[in-house]
Amino acid sequence: MICDDIDTIVRNIKTAAEKSGRNLKDIKLVCVTKGRGVEEIKKAISCGVTDIGENRVQEAVLKYRQMASASAAVKWHMVGHLQTNKAKDAVRIFDLIHSVDSLKLAQAINKEAARANKVQDILLEVNTSGEEAKFGARPAELIELAQKIITLDNLRVLGLMTMAPVVKNKEEARTYFKKLRELMEDVNNFLVLMPNFRLRALSMGMSQDYEVAVEEGATMVRIGTAIFEG
Repeated sequence: MICDDIDTIVRNIKTAAEKSGRNLKDIKLVCVTKGRGVEEIKKAISCGVTDIGENRVQEAVLKYRQMASASAAVKWHMVGHLQTNKAKDAVRIFDLIHSVDSLKLAQAINKEAARANKVQDILLEVNTSGEEAKFGARPAELIELAQKIITLDNLRVLGLMTMAPVVKNKEEARTYFKKLRELMEDVNNFLVLMPNFRLRALSMGMSQDYEVAVEEGATMVRIGTAIFEG
């Protein structure tokens, strides 16, 4: 069942990519495993999943330990809200942290990455919907935030992330994904003279709206329910 669901999702991503003149190889499927057991995760990996996304650091640490050698075969993504006091463990196990939304958090991650002699890949989370309940930097603050964070020696900013509101029709999410793409263009244009800096990654789209996200430029989609629950 998991393999069938993954195959369906990959086909849908391919169709959405072709619709917008893109290539399937340019979009990464991040399998979100919040609340899922180790055996389910291993099954997903056996079905071709190469990237695992977790929402909570403590849960991820336990799974990382339990999976042992299987962990070496995949990339680990922190896709949920990250507290500064969890930065040490996050740096230890995650290849990419999607949810950096403040200078304070970035500094905490940078400090732990320096201690670990690591350059930590991150994305800047943006609240494109303006919902009070959602985390993420405000769009109007993004350029200033990016300017400050890219000066931190042990961080590498790859792109942006957002979470669209839960909608009945996936088309209703399009405006939030389009906004994130436009914000990435704004940051790149503003910081064009910065050496070796260009945002390229867009983490957006979940089980209910990932096809629209791909059409709007997503390079990573974060899918859990559609993989494990059909």
